Amino acid sequence: MKTNYPSASNPRSKKLVKPAIDWLRIGVHVIGSLSLIMLIYKWQTTGLTFNPIQFIEQYLGRAAINMLVLSLAVTPVVTLTGWRKLSKHGRALGLYTFFYFSLHFLTFAVLDYGLNLREIFKLMIEKPFIIIGSSAGLILLALATTSFKYWMKRLGKRWKKLHRLVYLVGALAVLHNAMALKGSLTNLSGNIVRPLVLGVLITLLLVLRIPPVKRWASSLRQKSWIKTRVFAKSK
Repeated sequence: MKTNYPSASNPRSKKLVKPAIDWLRIGVHVIGSLSLIMLIYKWQTTGLTFNPIQFIEQYLGRAAINMLVLSLAVTPVVTLTGWRKLSKHGRALGLYTFFYFSLHFLTFAVLDYGLNLREIFKLMIEKPFIIIGSSAGLILLALATTSFKYWMKRLGKRWKKLHRLVYLVGALAVLHNAMALKGSLTNLSGNIVRPLVLGVLITLLLVLRIPPVKRWASSLRQKSWIKTRVFAKSK
């Protein structure tokens, strides 16, 4: 008796194959959305404190810096672990960074100051950290706009040079955060614990992106992998 099994040449057999679930992509978007979900939860449960606008503004600023750190961590993690699939999601994390910065800025400009440009300009003169934060935001805007394949092809080698400005964004973001918290990184005074930790972490992540350091870290990973394979075979 002849039994008919679905073959690769049979078009109907392709319908039986379900596409694999990309759990990594889902995880990246869950992490990216988590801060917004938590903010909505706090809003619904009246957890926005007695000054909700200030709370939302600061909360979104922290979320933007957190996402920036995660986006900067992608390349070093790939270098240290060899987990190349993660590199495909660096762009998504970068776009989430810009998304939270945009909400942070809109909260400041619209909710806090009602788009009163005169007052905003006056405040920028009085408080330079706003200029620093806005500069970081403008760079993020340029990076988010040119993160698509069209711009990668159009700009060519200049695309990489442009996107290296993310290093500058990290420095500006830490400085903006420290000054906004009325801390001083030079005198180590005021509320500087979080900015200092972020500054050290971002510096380490950027150092791991320097080509000689990156090659050294990659060679260490390969040597460790070879030793692991030899040890496993010897058992």
